[in-house]
Amino acid sequence: MKITINKKDKSRMGEVDFENLGFGTDFSDHMFVMDYDDGEWHDPRIVPFENLSVSPAMMTLHYAQTIFEGLKAYRTVDGDISVFRPHEHARRLNVSAERLCIPEVDTLLFMDALKKLLELDREWVPKKKGDSLYIRPFVFATDEYLGVGISKSYKFMIITSPVSLYYKEGLNPVSLVTSGEYSRACPGGTGYVKAGGNYAASLYPAKLAKDAGYTQVLWLDGLEHRYVEEVGTMNIFFYFNDELVTPPLSGTILGGITRDSVIDLAREWGVTVNVRRITIDEVLERAEKGELKEAFGTGTAAIISPVGKIAHGEKEVIVNDYETGELSHQLYDRLSKIRYGEMEDPYDWCLRL
Repeated sequence: MKITINKKDKSRMGEVDFENLGFGTDFSDHMFVMDYDDGEWHDPRIVPFENLSVSPAMMTLHYAQTIFEGLKAYRTVDGDISVFRPHEHARRLNVSAERLCIPEVDTLLFMDALKKLLELDREWVPKKKGDSLYIRPFVFATDEYLGVGISKSYKFMIITSPVSLYYKEGLNPVSLVTSGEYSRACPGGTGYVKAGGNYAASLYPAKLAKDAGYTQVLWLDGLEHRYVEEVGTMNIFFYFNDELVTPPLSGTILGGITRDSVIDLAREWGVTVNVRRITIDEVLERAEKGELKEAFGTGTAAIISPVGKIAHGEKEVIVNDYETGELSHQLYDRLSKIRYGEMEDPYDWCLRL
């Protein structure tokens, strides 16, 4: 399908302080929009960024039939735009779509829309090292109906936002506390997809964690509350004496694209990587014995986020003297250099524009 473009008359770039960016608060000049009804996607277009007018009866507002993705574009050292693993994000969007009965978005159209939007707003990609352009594709139901059911109409949109670091700590360690009585996901649920409702349900436990002085929640499994699953906004890794461990994607954990990249890099470097179930008791016991060398989270927003403290019930352990570990540094450095074009991309992870 041909994408029509309605260019904004005057850019809003002058209204944004690119030296002091936050995260997800400023938005670029244009957005991509496409509609679905009568059994097909149609009218793909790029238009000026603007508010939407929706019915109070729109089904998404009541039943949360909505999914999203999050990826980033970077300004390379030679002035190009680099997008990290966009095909994987397009694929994962459709995994989420299937689970929520949303029509799939053609991957080629997804990529065409992304390229055209970034080409139009390429000046919005920050030039400052460490900053990036956050890209948010999302789909939501638009039927006006108060009964519970599957919508017959949808919008697919892509908006972008120039951003700085997601965590104020940057590459300094964050602190985690386990989820207590709360559960993020159970087998058979939607824990493995990027559905809006998953994040809404996580807000209250995350608030309690922050009120107690922690950065994020370390989620345990929803059945036994024993097995480590993921952090609120990222996958989790534990680096013991001789192995790097991350929980398996068993239907309750989001299949992180940075997670996959870390596994590939670590194995290439000769690190033993085991994808296996791990209890919080094992983590605490091995930390107390000095066997937990590092722990870190992985995700699009933070890339690598070292963990300096883990609390569970009455126990609390410090990881690596609350310092960023060597492996965390190496992974962050390699992934950053690939993203910013400072080294070769032998994995063909980045789309260059």
